[in-house]
Amino acid sequence: GTPEQHQMLEILVGFGIAGTGFGVILAVVGRASSDENRSMSLAVATAAGSAGQIFGAPLAEWLLWQMPWQQVFVIFAAMILCTLFLLPFMRAPTPPATRAELEESLGGILLRAGRDPSFIMIFLGFFSCGYQLAFITAHFPAFVTELCGPIVPGGFLHNIGITTTSALGAIAISVIGAANVAGTLLAGWLGQRHTKKYLLAGIYTLRTIVAGTFILMPITPGSVILFSVLMGSLWLATVPLTSGLIAHIYGLRYMGTLYGIVFFSHQLGSFLGVWLGGRMYDAFGSYTAVWWIGVGVGAFSAIVHLPIRERRLEGLVTA
Repeated sequence: GTPEQHQMLEILVGFGIAGTGFGVILAVVGRASSDENRSMSLAVATAAGSAGQIFGAPLAEWLLWQMPWQQVFVIFAAMILCTLFLLPFMRAPTPPATRAELEESLGGILLRAGRDPSFIMIFLGFFSCGYQLAFITAHFPAFVTELCGPIVPGGFLHNIGITTTSALGAIAISVIGAANVAGTLLAGWLGQRHTKKYLLAGIYTLRTIVAGTFILMPITPGSVILFSVLMGSLWLATVPLTSGLIAHIYGLRYMGTLYGIVFFSHQLGSFLGVWLGGRMYDAFGSYTAVWWIGVGVGAFSAIVHLPIRERRLEGLVTA
């Protein structure tokens, strides 16, 4: 097709991702959960999203060996359409609303949130999550293929069928997804017992340390797998804590809208991570500068979460 047709299709993909992303799912789960179990419920929903990452990357790698990439896209599109059969079961309960709750307007809560420094800091902090995740998802397989040392014949990876660095790149994304399940569930469990803003600051600090250490060390198959496990355990651990923090401070009635606004920052970071990765690789022939930018924004997010006031806004009603 023409470039204009490609751009239109990409816009449609963006709308599809927005309509099926965490903003919608977590709003449903948040309303269906009790205050005591909300953090863990959000974590379970977030961790479930990693199933596609665990199986998707290796499946795509295998399919690309069997058929053209266009057919692979069609197969994945058909798999996505199958999820439509689950939609009738997604019904958020509607708790009884008091008169004060009914008087709470969307415009009022948006205005109050926009004036609240804590909301601004949550918005800014979520940017680095999108930057790091999208950059790694889009560019890590190519990064591994180019810079990783050879797979040693007779070694563990070779014996389990990983014989090329391109296959290692796909498996690394799968390993990240698998580790993410455990890490996200742990974050949800901790979020029920500890201050969420400090947990978020700790997660972003650990991401910064893991990414910085990885890029400073020799890139070997072993270091790639170790990085995948460590980064995977921190991958989406921020999502239940961030969404839970919004629900705790601003209530449930407009949680989907407020989280959607914060998630917009995440997607801005995603765009920049993917675009800047390709742009700077073309300019400098390596991903090193983009990695260090990711380390920097991760450190920024760790700091910006600390001043957040983790308490419900005065006079705010919930639904």
